[in-house]
Amino acid sequence: MTTRRHQKTTPRETRQKRLRVPVLIKEEAEIKAKAQDAGLSVAEYLRNLGLGYQVPSVIDNRQVDALLKINGDLGRLGGLIKLWLTNDERTQLIGKSQLHLTLDSIRSTQNRMLDMILKLRK
Repeated sequence: MTTRRHQKTTPRETRQKRLRVPVLIKEEAEIKAKAQDAGLSVAEYLRNLGLGYQVPSVIDNRQVDALLKINGDLGRLGGLIKLWLTNDERTQLIGKSQLHLTLDSIRSTQNRMLDMILKLRK
């Protein structure tokens, strides 16, 4: 399957043919939900699928953005620990208890990231 989207029609070109596809009520609801998740109309969604184009999901993009944010949080927390371990003057007032709180925060952030990854797999 290719990843591009179906090309829009030109101003002079209009779609004149309609296809009728009988579906069950639950199938209709699922198709409409998937089209909405992809940010497409039902017609555009079905046209893209029928022509062999891969339909991107808006939800997947949101989840990737959430994972990127969590990854940034982990990087900042790691930087704080690195600074503490180098005995930098700015961290002299930070005690072991604060380091343990930072480590707990990293574990919590890792768990959030794992939850997001597991949601993406579903």
